[in-house]
Amino acid sequence: MPRTGSTNADLAGRARDGEAPGLVIVTDDQVAGRGRLAREWIAPPRSSITVSVLVAPSAPPERWGWLSLLAGVAVVRVLIRLAGLPAVLKWPNDVLVPVPGSELEHHKVCGILAEAVQGRDGRRSVVIGTGVNVSQEQDELPVPEATSLRLAGAATTDRDVLLRAYLRHLADDLRRWDDAAGDPRRSGLGAAYREACTTIGRRVTVHLPGPARLTGVCEGVDDDGRLLVRDDTGTDHVLAAGDVVHVRPDAGEGRPDAGEGRPEVPVP
Repeated sequence: MPRTGSTNADLAGRARDGEAPGLVIVTDDQVAGRGRLAREWIAPPRSSITVSVLVAPSAPPERWGWLSLLAGVAVVRVLIRLAGLPAVLKWPNDVLVPVPGSELEHHKVCGILAEAVQGRDGRRSVVIGTGVNVSQEQDELPVPEATSLRLAGAATTDRDVLLRAYLRHLADDLRRWDDAAGDPRRSGLGAAYREACTTIGRRVTVHLPGPARLTGVCEGVDDDGRLLVRDDTGTDHVLAAGDVVHVRPDAGEGRPDAGEGRPEVPVP
């Protein structure tokens, strides 16, 4: 569609009305997009990939938390193979890329928001929304830590080519994951995610719900997609939610590493 408020909201409404899984909504101009924590996003028309996909996995609902991570892996594969960018993930699903000439190691180029929806008939499904900055110039981005594929020097910024590749990768990965009953080991998703996740092994500060913060070293991501952090006292923490900051070893405590990833991108 040429213009809409939010592709995720549009698709969630269709799902509540009984829409069958598999529907994809794409827009050239999203005027009421949302990121995590209800952050607002406004981007110039035709400058982004803004897409939402409706899925209804047969895998157990307790495994559905992997869906947004799976989408992140699909985006990383597309950016590596088609755009020629060494894309990585920041837990849980922010996609980061380097920018030539930047003092930051990585900048955020893509955000993902997965939302569970229950139809009026009781059927449950998930809307996976993905937003990729494609052709914005720096003055069209909200903060210096964000970037676009153009600014990162991508081999292609053809939105149609990139979108079609993403949907193919997403469908293939979803099929393997669903055939494995959502098991991240049997499907290979867990290994693919950990390979792409640059948070693992880093010193991080995690902004937890409310005012609390946790600082330590990320030891890994478990089979439920949760972040494993060992704090400075040697205590291990398992985190299902939180806003992660990568701390640069030479930057002083609490200063974000490049790709800290809290700036917004056009999540539907």
